[in-house]
Amino acid sequence: MVKKIAILGSTGSIGTQTLDVVRQFPDRFEVLALTAGNNATLLITQAREFLPDVVVIADETKYPMLVEALADLPIKVFAGNEAIADIVQNSEIDMVVTAMVGYAGLKPTIMAIKAGKDIALANKETLVVAGDLVMGLAKEHGVMILPVDSEHSALFQCMVGEVYNRVEKVILTASGGPFRNKSYEYLKNATVHEALQHPNWNMGAKITIDSASLMNKGFEVIEAKWLFDIMPQQIEVVIHPQSIIHSMVEFEDGSIKAQMGLPDMKLPIQYALTFPERLKSNFPRFSFRACSELTFSQPDVEKFRNLELAYRALYAGGNMACVVNAANEVVVKAFLEEKIGFLEMSEVIETTMDRVDFIIRPTYDDYVATDREARRIASTLIKK
Repeated sequence: MVKKIAILGSTGSIGTQTLDVVRQFPDRFEVLALTAGNNATLLITQAREFLPDVVVIADETKYPMLVEALADLPIKVFAGNEAIADIVQNSEIDMVVTAMVGYAGLKPTIMAIKAGKDIALANKETLVVAGDLVMGLAKEHGVMILPVDSEHSALFQCMVGEVYNRVEKVILTASGGPFRNKSYEYLKNATVHEALQHPNWNMGAKITIDSASLMNKGFEVIEAKWLFDIMPQQIEVVIHPQSIIHSMVEFEDGSIKAQMGLPDMKLPIQYALTFPERLKSNFPRFSFRACSELTFSQPDVEKFRNLELAYRALYAGGNMACVVNAANEVVVKAFLEEKIGFLEMSEVIETTMDRVDFIIRPTYDDYVATDREARRIASTLIKK
């Protein structure tokens, strides 16, 4: 049966790789909707190749460009974030791939869940910001949330078939990013160019900076709590520079299962799209003969404080992770624009956590207000 999908964020790293998977299995997938933030040029190219029913550009100034370029095709064109949240409710869509970056992915994911759509989740911020709300809605509407992050896909794969066996802990692996062996003094003057040089993964700018600061791993810790219904103390992070073991699960008998493979996001994307099947792919294979060692070490939370801040938010609960995400989006943007130093990002995030009102049982409206207030405070701190 052909699975009909919508890809939110089709022009980004995950979105483009999702379309690579679709190209490999044209008889298994049909693209019904494509959305992008502001990359109208690539969205037009994708639309002309995959001929979806609808395309949406969040940047409304690009709408005329899209309409003109696709005028000869029977494709409906819309603009704005509200349109993205609307199109995921199309009755013909089977699965929504949420590959949008940041907080912007929360509302359309919620709307897709309420419409009964299975979710291939690449937007980790959705669960970081509102994990309790999102997972509750997924359960209420009988929706599967299939992780696309390589680490959470690895955990998911390790747990398949273990439904009656208790998990003792999960172990998330992290490459350590480009600054793994750099000193604290070095990080004080780290440049944007250096931070963007990830040793193993090809990702967008925002997630690459998050990886360099270990905030990405902190977000994955929070996401793992909600995806797998485990306690914060059951989640461990280890540095694994080779990025071959993507994560591990330890069961209560002491046995550890690991999922391994080359660092290629198309693998977890394909698994999420085809679950519970595994389809034969033409992706490169890992060779033990070519691998001289697999090493592990503990993360340095004194140098990379964002990981500790994420754990702090997870233990606090409520709206605190929403605060961390909002502040982080502000500081990463400022760092990319060279308005703030690499280590200063953690300082701004921590101060913002201390200043935003804590809400123990937030509603969706509380999350919206928290996000807005945290961004305001973080922006003020940067201007100082």
